[in-house]
Amino acid sequence: MRALDLSPLLKSTIGFDHMNRIFENAIGNNDVSYPPYNIEKIDEDDYRITMALAGFTEDDLVIELDNGVLAISAEAGDDDVDTERFLHRGIAKRAFKRHFRLAETIKVMGAHFENGLLMIDLQREIPEHLKPRQIKINVASDIPKIVKEDAA
Repeated sequence: MRALDLSPLLKSTIGFDHMNRIFENAIGNNDVSYPPYNIEKIDEDDYRITMALAGFTEDDLVIELDNGVLAISAEAGDDDVDTERFLHRGIAKRAFKRHFRLAETIKVMGAHFENGLLMIDLQREIPEHLKPRQIKINVASDIPKIVKEDAA
């Protein structure tokens, strides 16, 4: 009997770190798929998705953000060109579409492509009303007294 595989759910969300860790520890499952990618937590509010895309150019890639879902895709290249020239072809350049569900507080800051690596920088922006704040404790003498008048 196969174990329940939640890795696509766990590895495609950003900003839900605590929940991801709970599920990953519970099932102890690591899914490796194409194209390989890393999700890094740079610091408290900054993240980076790095995808290894050897053989692709920035013109081959499409990055879209729609309703909290970051989609990265590419169509397969012209593999028919010079097929007789290759004795072995181990660098995959096949079509893909990868989705990452972002938390409402995660914003895409930008992307750059260098040496076959696509890097997408993300940042958590917490609205003021959701940030922790201190509540002042009033002493009894500071509290206004409510006086009830008897209606007689």
